[in-house]
Amino acid sequence: MDNRAVITGMGVVSPNGIGLDRFLSAIKNGVSGIKHQQNLSDLKFSCQIAGLPDVSTELAAQYFTPLELRNFNSSGILYGVIAGIDAWHDAGLPLNETDEPFWDYGMVFGAGTSGIDRFREAIYTIDKLEIRRLGSTVVAQTMNSGVSAYLSGKIGLGNQISTNSSACCTGTESLLTAFERIKSGQATVVLAGATSDSGPYIWGGFDGMKVCTYKHNETPAKGSRPMSATASGFVPGSGAGAFVVESLTHAKTRGAKIYAEILGGHANSGGQRGAGTMTAPNSTAVQRCISKALENAQVQANEIDAINGHLTATAMDALEISNWTIALNRKGDDFPYINALKGMTGHCLTASGSIECVASVLQIHHDFLFPNVNCEDLNPAITALIDAEKIPQKMKSIKINTLIKASFGFGDVNACIILKKYTS
Repeated sequence: MDNRAVITGMGVVSPNGIGLDRFLSAIKNGVSGIKHQQNLSDLKFSCQIAGLPDVSTELAAQYFTPLELRNFNSSGILYGVIAGIDAWHDAGLPLNETDEPFWDYGMVFGAGTSGIDRFREAIYTIDKLEIRRLGSTVVAQTMNSGVSAYLSGKIGLGNQISTNSSACCTGTESLLTAFERIKSGQATVVLAGATSDSGPYIWGGFDGMKVCTYKHNETPAKGSRPMSATASGFVPGSGAGAFVVESLTHAKTRGAKIYAEILGGHANSGGQRGAGTMTAPNSTAVQRCISKALENAQVQANEIDAINGHLTATAMDALEISNWTIALNRKGDDFPYINALKGMTGHCLTASGSIECVASVLQIHHDFLFPNVNCEDLNPAITALIDAEKIPQKMKSIKINTLIKASFGFGDVNACIILKKYTS
């Protein structure tokens, strides 16, 4: 068996577009999905803007039965199921209508939390001594693996079903894990992705940490400013991204379209040693993660055409660029093109890696670089390291052969994956 791993399907629920067509149009045109959120204002949040996917009741009803939607209040599961089912359909794969599971088809779908709003409802119900009114779906909606449980049941998957959770690295790590499972021959198809709950009970902790911007409550689309000299903190967001990853042999046998090939990657931790802390990266670990990803993928640093960075619109952006220049040993006009999606979506937390990986694959497949928005005033600490033209502020038509995507997360954890335009 040829265990090359390829991506044959994708789905996305993003603040600036639900579904591949709308998302593709949005990222090509620099369209922001960040808006003022009245509930955050009412709750006296400092940051009163967020990237929130617009999922209508009618859309939800296309993915859940009326019985499933009764007492349903889990945004993360909602987003994940929509993205996952869309990816499955996009790959041209059937839902299992038989009593026999798809034994060779599995899933790794990440989440940071599940059903926070539903959990809050349950707490108040218990505190009012009304435990019999909890309903039968509280556990399924609030367990961290709820998104995987819902998705595997809807599709009928019989291989390993798991939910990973590694802060902001979750989505990129899930795609890397799917790749490894295909490469090892333990599965022929793996649905990979990640989702994030939305709302004040998710975002409040970050607002309390004062890591979110408070300067753009009246100008939401300008709030998320990766690589900008006037970046003042990240904008919270949510959503989900999903991928069908399968062996090349399986994909070719069924005549599947192929978006891109996964060459390899690496995940590691800085151990919260050196300069690494719960919230700050150990630069040595970041650089090592990038280098090891290249090594695993058997790619040379000079072969990288583009980087999709983590880049959160915080003080860490300049440090991230520095780590890239050291790990790749490329700077100035030799540095690859780099872009950051968070200017349009905000920081979608555990879903950020998956949504940004969808954007990365679309760039490879459609031969373009999406624009970096809100960085017309580039941070001079960044332009001292790389040429400004490597940070395109307008969409650029360009053939991308090899792209590296990285995510760096709370807990001093890192994940990098290398994607390539598919050639037979």
